[in-house]
Amino acid sequence: MSEAATRPTAHATALLASLDPLLRAWLPRQRWFAGKGRPISALEAVTATELLPRSSPSGLLHLLLRVRQPVVTTQATALDGTELAADCYQLLIGTRRTLPPHLASALIGHVTEGPLAGHTVYEALHDPHLAELLLERLRIPGRAGVLRFERDMSVEIPSGLGPRLLAGEQSNTSLVYGDTFILKLFRRVVPGINPDLELPLQLARAGCARVPAPAAWFLADLAHGTAAAAETCGLGVLQPFLAGAENGWELALRMRAKGESFTGEARALGRATAQVHAALAAALPTVTLGRAQVEASADAMADRLTAAARAVPALRPYAPGLLTAFEALADLGAEGQSWTAQRIHGDLHLGQCLRSPDGEWSLIDFEGEPARPLSERRLPQPPVRDVAGMLRSFDYAASHGTWEPQWADDCRAAYCSGYAEVSGRDPRTDPVLLRAHETDKAVYEVLYEARHRPDWLPVPLAAVRRLAEDGSADEAH
Repeated sequence: MSEAATRPTAHATALLASLDPLLRAWLPRQRWFAGKGRPISALEAVTATELLPRSSPSGLLHLLLRVRQPVVTTQATALDGTELAADCYQLLIGTRRTLPPHLASALIGHVTEGPLAGHTVYEALHDPHLAELLLERLRIPGRAGVLRFERDMSVEIPSGLGPRLLAGEQSNTSLVYGDTFILKLFRRVVPGINPDLELPLQLARAGCARVPAPAAWFLADLAHGTAAAAETCGLGVLQPFLAGAENGWELALRMRAKGESFTGEARALGRATAQVHAALAAALPTVTLGRAQVEASADAMADRLTAAARAVPALRPYAPGLLTAFEALADLGAEGQSWTAQRIHGDLHLGQCLRSPDGEWSLIDFEGEPARPLSERRLPQPPVRDVAGMLRSFDYAASHGTWEPQWADDCRAAYCSGYAEVSGRDPRTDPVLLRAHETDKAVYEVLYEARHRPDWLPVPLAAVRRLAEDGSADEAH
């Protein structure tokens, strides 16, 4: 988000002056805050919009907040593209003179200075009254300061739907309204339309029923100083809530624990993935990856491997074998092999899939890997990248509890077969491309687990061992 585009008003600066000391203590405790473990150097208001004035019994302040922290220039940071120097976050802050007991857990603090002096401030999404107000703003298109609310007028959004806050999310915050709609709020905000709004909108227009169609959404238009142009930032999207649907990860673990086969579900999920890919290819431009693009992709994968091996010593013994996957891809490119690239899901795994009570699969959460820059997430990619992500997810499910490699192999085969039934091409018939993307994904997982969930590190390391041995076997032949 450019500095010139986001000069705060005096009003926003004054409001932040009231909140600054409280937010410095509160932000690092939030699950979605990416800068944990690093001191906050400065907080800067990008925008401040009072959706409900603080003179009301309960006010609602929408804040886009730039958080400055020391830059950490480690190889691990460079690998996932995370830049922690000046992240921008979306906050919804409630204001009351006295906080009722049922909102005690949402407390941010008591303001003693500035325009908010004498108020108690809290996380507004915990307050049903303020959460309902947010839904009302989405029901009625229009503007509120820099905020722009839009909706699909063909979709009925009733008023009075009771809100409940979902727990457990890492990078966003979601509210369910009356088991009818779900509102996802993007916490880290960057210029451009978030793919989790952009792609479902395109798929809805293409008539793809595999993805819940956006019913309403809101954005921020941030002016470039005195210029007419503005940066548009996606802030949130309201979609149908699939009541009774089961998360693919939880379903797979439950069926596996009961000794039931998951291959039928994996095959159906492969068909659903191929249908979404076909709809995206029809709705948005595709490109051909020729020699230069293939070699550049292989080089980028190799660079990520080098950086990850430097950060995670356990990966180093396997690096030479893994590198052959990327070298083989570059060799095919040099020989004139080309592939089609298109917009894809970008972070596909069992947890991003929902099965409805009637057995139909839907794909959700089209943000891509949130640690990567938005510009990178919006690039066309070979569809096999999504396939590789799902194959890795079957490995994870097979590793939960007692390791069952045959369970994973059966699911992988069924998924690819289902994909081929719709696309006409089995991903396994392009083994070099598939191995390169699965290897790249496994390397990413090694770094992620080493940094965030060390107990899970053996899962991607087992895949790394297998993929490296595949490279050794290829060299032997």
